[in-house]
Amino acid sequence: MRKDLITDAAIELVAELGMRGLTHRAVDRKAGLPEGSTSAYFRTRRALIEGLVDRLAAQEQAEIFLDPHDPAGGLAKTLDNWLVERNRTLARYAAMLEATHHPELKSILVHSPRRRATDMARALGHEDPERAGAHISAFLEGLIFYRLVGGGSTTGPTPGTEESVRDLKKAIEKALRP
Repeated sequence: MRKDLITDAAIELVAELGMRGLTHRAVDRKAGLPEGSTSAYFRTRRALIEGLVDRLAAQEQAEIFLDPHDPAGGLAKTLDNWLVERNRTLARYAAMLEATHHPELKSILVHSPRRRATDMARALGHEDPERAGAHISAFLEGLIFYRLVGGGSTTGPTPGTEESVRDLKKAIEKALRP
């Protein structure tokens, strides 16, 4: 589907160049499409960013691995995959940062895994699942960021390895305790 080709190219551009590199013309070139193709599907830069975020959210939601018998293990596999898919994760963070400077883009922040984290907190018996879900979500975002671009990117296990999943699971188990 051409829309997916365009948004995938936009994701790659943002991961490589940041949000400043995201233009309709650059996406056309990256996707190998005739000039004007991207603007035919996404008339404005805002629409292009929203399309990019919708694509990221759909891909991430499809990859969430929830294991009711091993919640920390399932989340560890999910986060490890998002670390392996480094460009997508970098693009998501770039879009989140863009939204902090442009209030009209705040709608892109609704793609948070907080609702699922709240459901998980409820299932784990947390006294206040809403607050616990917010804390779990914040912890997971911080853990991904740390392992992707922070100190953990140089000292943590290589994403995509069993060692990486084990390391993430240990950290997540601590965060999930009621």
